[in-house]
Amino acid sequence: MPQQNERKTLLKAQQGELDAVLMYHALADAVKEKKDAETFRRLASEEGRHAAVFKALTGENLKPKKTLATLLPILYKLLGKKRLYPIIAKFEYNAVNTYAPVAANHPEVESVKNDEKRHGDTVLGLL
Repeated sequence: MPQQNERKTLLKAQQGELDAVLMYHALADAVKEKKDAETFRRLASEEGRHAAVFKALTGENLKPKKTLATLLPILYKLLGKKRLYPIIAKFEYNAVNTYAPVAANHPEVESVKNDEKRHGDTVLGLL
């Protein structure tokens, strides 16, 4: 992966992880089931650790965007968990594919990539 493309991927990954922290906290506040809320809070914490891994690689201080944190609780109310959770899981699984080429050059990303797969499985496990 060329240097410039890799940097873009790392920055996008860092932003995505930061956004996911807010998103999972917002979902935790919106969901009906206590188990789901606890799971989303744990995922938020893990996404925060992921953001720190990418920050160490980029050296950039990014700010989380509130878009997903605003949108997903609304979608939860409109779609319900049976339709929303598979969409969230798909985002997690997509991150696995995005991070795979980066992990080849940065071994610390390998555990993040593996976590994303587990996150997808975890969210689907709530159904």
